[in-house]
Amino acid sequence: MAGNMEATENLEFSDRPVPHDQRMGRLPLTMAWWSVCSAMFYLVVAASLALAYGSRNAIIGLLLSVIAYGAVNAVLSRHSIRSGLSVSLFSRILLGRAGAAVATLIFFATAIYYAVFEGSVIALALQEYAGLSYPIAAAIVVVYSVALIFGSIQNWLDKFNGVLLPFYLIGLFAAIGLAVAEYGYSGAWLELGPEGGPTATGWWDCFVAYMGIWVLMMYTYDYARFGRVEDISYHSRFNFGAPFYAVAFLLNGLAGIFLAASLPTEGGVTEVSVVFALIKLMGLAGLIFVWISQTRINTANYYLAAVNMESFAETAFRLRLPRFLWACVVGVVVYLLMLADVFAYILQALAWQGIFVVAWVSLALTHILTESSNGSSYDEACSSLSRTPNVNSAGMGAWFLAAGTGLVLHVFGGSLASFSAPATFIVAAFAYHVLRARMRVNSPVSNT
Repeated sequence: MAGNMEATENLEFSDRPVPHDQRMGRLPLTMAWWSVCSAMFYLVVAASLALAYGSRNAIIGLLLSVIAYGAVNAVLSRHSIRSGLSVSLFSRILLGRAGAAVATLIFFATAIYYAVFEGSVIALALQEYAGLSYPIAAAIVVVYSVALIFGSIQNWLDKFNGVLLPFYLIGLFAAIGLAVAEYGYSGAWLELGPEGGPTATGWWDCFVAYMGIWVLMMYTYDYARFGRVEDISYHSRFNFGAPFYAVAFLLNGLAGIFLAASLPTEGGVTEVSVVFALIKLMGLAGLIFVWISQTRINTANYYLAAVNMESFAETAFRLRLPRFLWACVVGVVVYLLMLADVFAYILQALAWQGIFVVAWVSLALTHILTESSNGSSYDEACSSLSRTPNVNSAGMGAWFLAAGTGLVLHVFGGSLASFSAPATFIVAAFAYHVLRARMRVNSPVSNT
């Protein structure tokens, strides 16, 4: 057992780029990554946007998000595959060691928050169907979720999620079919919207809403580093590209809008109300469908939370502990948050952290698109890491300037609040490009 645990620890590469001989084949990495495409969250957020801004506006926002996510992640995944870097390691180059610690903290905290939400959905489903008390149901969810990530992406999570993917898709279409059989089909799902009708700019609000979960760009970067260079076109165009988001966002979103219009729910459309409606409609099959969808996404949430918590401890405190211990720490934190009534605070924290994530993505894109042709190679990545400063003033300056701009618009912007994320992205790109160029002029041998 000790030997297997040590082998798993050596496969995570939290402190160095993934070497080429440790990369994964196309199908295993695809199965591991596509765990992220299933979650009640995707169904509910699309339905909520349809109710707030109109179905057609929500669908336009979905289509634009698929295009935007596909384009951005094509660039990020190619760089991650070539370099073998993780978000934490790449952040050392962008921001310096101190900045990388902050970026990694935001990343693992966000992953923990999503683990809390998705885990709570399963726990409530168990409580509803099996009559378990919520603390016991939550404990069951946390224990098996932690146990699942004791294996690595390379030797377990790909197989586990590959087996469950077809069952998720079958369950999704079965839910739609049963809803039609039980309540009939109506085109009213395309006419959802607020009282008084949707606004002309509702599509923009829907598109910007999906910028709030750009943490998936960080998820992409951490998974893509396990891809083989010879598979780079496949991964950038398909696995991490628009086809993935056509399933994660568009397919799930359309299903969510339809189910929200077809299934009677209590207390508005939320993840919990949709889950209860599905269990009422499908019985045990509904519970299994919910378990599959939430467990698949939570393998990614728990895995990335543990890996980045480990990296944060190493970067900030020079503390090295086995990853399975960090997985247990993540489990304890998730369980305590699941029991605490902190969801309103978590939602606010996610909104603020989302702005920092958008700024990070902008910095990453600007750096990648302006670096030399060999700047993303594995050898160059190792060389760059060996000379990273404690603080990269260009990256940190641009990051905090952009995030500050976004936060001001978010909190005080009023009607301009919907521009907080786009403004953050633009300011980060411009400021990083200018500050980086100025540093190069002032210090020709600068490594930034």
